[in-house]
Amino acid sequence: MQSEVGPVAGSFPQERPTRRIFRDETLLVLALSLGASGVSALISFVGSVTKPGGLKDQAATLNASAAPGRPWLDLAWQLFGISTALVPVALVAHLLVREGAGLRAIGFDRGRPWLEDLARGALIAAGIGSAGIAFYLAARGFGFNLTVVPEALPDVWWKFPVLVLSAAQNSILEEVIVVGYLLRRLDQLGWSPTASLAASSVLRGSYHLYQGIGGFIGNMVMGVVFVYLYRRWGRVGPLVVAHTLLDVGAFVGYALLAGKVGWLPTA
Repeated sequence: MQSEVGPVAGSFPQERPTRRIFRDETLLVLALSLGASGVSALISFVGSVTKPGGLKDQAATLNASAAPGRPWLDLAWQLFGISTALVPVALVAHLLVREGAGLRAIGFDRGRPWLEDLARGALIAAGIGSAGIAFYLAARGFGFNLTVVPEALPDVWWKFPVLVLSAAQNSILEEVIVVGYLLRRLDQLGWSPTASLAASSVLRGSYHLYQGIGGFIGNMVMGVVFVYLYRRWGRVGPLVVAHTLLDVGAFVGYALLAGKVGWLPTA
């Protein structure tokens, strides 16, 4: 007589996820991360345009002090914020591993020589950086953008390391979720490449809307470029490098130049 063997304790059935699972999973990831940021940015933008005065007379401050006058507590808050902001990336990595793919499926690994990702990222940053600065200054000059203050941290020993970590956190979060993960899921859901490009780019622009119309349009265009390059290379690695370099340049450059050069707007 044959005995029936039940499932091993702790095991899970290996079933192919359905379209509904992929859809719900994607919506939950976005609701916990940059989708929620997009809604927050929209609310902030509505508040800015309904406030007396022009947009350029208002400021959007990034990397602000979390505990003024208490540098060690401030540092703890800064590191806490950077760490917790990367939790959605850990969730995405878990979901991709459960799918049997992992982060290698979106090109966020060391499968390709890191110098190649670094070189490509540096070239992207050089091309986008100068155009981005010119576009921001023009958008602010025409009254379409708030004055962006990339950093307002105290002058303490950890200021620049925290700015670099913040830049890396922004880059990893955005490129892994908005490019690699989102495009993979939309492909699995049957979206066309054009529709996926539009969704990724508009999402990227949406969570920069707190900066104004210029921030929305500029980042949406950047999103189109990044999606094109991801489709071509199949890797988010170079995009993470490029975004990190761009943000390091913005954060650290502002810290070094604010108040010392006439062309850089300050609050």
